[in-house]
Amino acid sequence: MRALFLSAVPVLLLLLPFAESSAQEQDVFVPIAKYIQSGDAEKLSAWFAGTLEMDILGNVNVCSKAQAKQIIKDFFANNSPKSFSITYKSGKPPMRYGIGSLSAGGNKFRVTIFVKTQDNGNYIQQMRIERE
Repeated sequence: MRALFLSAVPVLLLLLPFAESSAQEQDVFVPIAKYIQSGDAEKLSAWFAGTLEMDILGNVNVCSKAQAKQIIKDFFANNSPKSFSITYKSGKPPMRYGIGSLSAGGNKFRVTIFVKTQDNGNYIQQMRIERE
């Protein structure tokens, strides 16, 4: 019994980093998706980097966190979200991205989010919203 346990420990130790990585990846996009679906610009902007690129329906801006918050707030005011889900995730720290489908204001949009992992947290570096 002890031999079986001792032989299983190295295997479990090898798998641990993969389980942790997967949980971290999921944790990044779950709250972001929740705030997009609810149209909560305030909570979504907490994930914004100090400076980020916003591409909303072809209007590209490199802007401050405060400016980006206003841009997404205006988008949500004109396109009230009904549903949002992340359909694809890829990458690995320090840069990951997710692609989602947003139904808002009677339209469908593709949302691409690039998230950078830094020592002090995960931050949205780029957000793109395009009509499908």
